[in-house]
Amino acid sequence: MAVEKTSPRTVVVVPTYNERTNLPILVDLLKDLHLPNLHILVVDDNSPDGTGEVADRLAGETSGLVGVLHRTEKDGLGRAYVAGMTRALAEKAEVVIQMDADLSHPASVVPVMVEKLFAENAAVVIGSRYVEGGSLATEWPWHRKALSIWANFYVNAILRLHVKDATAGFKAWRADTLKSIDLPSVRSNGYSFQVEMNYRAVRRGLRMVEVPIRFEERVNGESKLGLRVQIESAVAPWKLRFGKQD
Repeated sequence: MAVEKTSPRTVVVVPTYNERTNLPILVDLLKDLHLPNLHILVVDDNSPDGTGEVADRLAGETSGLVGVLHRTEKDGLGRAYVAGMTRALAEKAEVVIQMDADLSHPASVVPVMVEKLFAENAAVVIGSRYVEGGSLATEWPWHRKALSIWANFYVNAILRLHVKDATAGFKAWRADTLKSIDLPSVRSNGYSFQVEMNYRAVRRGLRMVEVPIRFEERVNGESKLGLRVQIESAVAPWKLRFGKQD
């Protein structure tokens, strides 16, 4: 007698800060995937534009598809992801997707990432702009493209991650991977969080796979990539390379 294969419980963790316009669009895109056992966890940092209230409304309208984690202050992307991933693991997630709320990450690739995670026995699957078939938004000015390309070269030169898109923020993680890298002790915040998570996986010899995506420019709202975040991201690889190891 054949044993019916059940779909893994997959939780998409979406940090938000002033994303009230984009969030309902993203939820609809994910809902339209009809991916079995898919759930969305919105982690809102007390957005002044009312994103948290929008998230609560979506939770009430989607019969358990959407959950909400309210945090009291804007505390950085890394802290929001750690909080959301920790909640997802506590709720028995088998796969955790990290995804931006600004519509820059293509929701249509989520099923591909989940499939690759198991088909290729990967610890993490990265939605990559820089593997064959991947691309950047044409709306990006040349200096942003140059900064992104340079950042990946810089990070790989220091940490030898051997991935094309070391700073990507669109990823699918096995729950066991997140547990093995000691998620609560991750120190980085901002965009350097992505680098530290990759570094911890690489140090443990875990398999990382990249799939191509087209990275789009946000439609509504403003980018959170300020000078402070850029400085932190530049220093972080050196701290990881020569600091106390996890």
